[in-house]
Amino acid sequence: MIGVLLVDDQALMRVGFRSLIDAEERMTVVGEAADGAAAVELTRRLRPDVVLMDVQMPGLDGIEATRRIAADPQLDGVRVLVLTNYGLDSYVFAALRAGASGFLLKDADPADLLSAIGVVARGDALLAPAVTRTLISEFVTRPAPADPAAGRDALTAREQEIVQLVARGLSNDELAARMVISPLTVKTHINRAMSKLHCRDRAQLVVWAYESGLVAPRHR
Repeated sequence: MIGVLLVDDQALMRVGFRSLIDAEERMTVVGEAADGAAAVELTRRLRPDVVLMDVQMPGLDGIEATRRIAADPQLDGVRVLVLTNYGLDSYVFAALRAGASGFLLKDADPADLLSAIGVVARGDALLAPAVTRTLISEFVTRPAPADPAAGRDALTAREQEIVQLVARGLSNDELAARMVISPLTVKTHINRAMSKLHCRDRAQLVVWAYESGLVAPRHR
């Protein structure tokens, strides 16, 4: 059973999300919060599998709440799925940098929302539709860490190649077919790269790939 914490300052949105999620037999809503501070407190207390996080809220916003959750070693198993009203929004990339595992538009189809929660709960995020890759390319040129290339030398040539393809949006099965190796071997390489780079999950690995220059943004 996937436990979900709903975070949105609009009660009507929370009611709608709860109705949808609780109707799914493999998921349940474990709590609700109307602001970022309450979200962090409830996450520490309830330990949900996924936090469905709104970005713009009064007081502590969703980005800072995400950062605090991601930085807490006791919440290592919690994944944050950010909700936004806009597809190409600087808030979204900031949330990914803060530690979010993916993002979804608030007007997404119900089936897409449930699927996204499942994907994030498995730790397989970043969500990789074309809009996600576009967003990363659009906002990767914003201020980055002082030494964004740090850690590159720690990766083997094979690991760098795989991380590049992950950042381009390829799934493990697509990577395996392209590189003529098993999906399990692909997963092993990805896990080693994340460990070496101290990346929380696949989303952070993709952000690092762009920020480090391992993958160059595609400009339209």
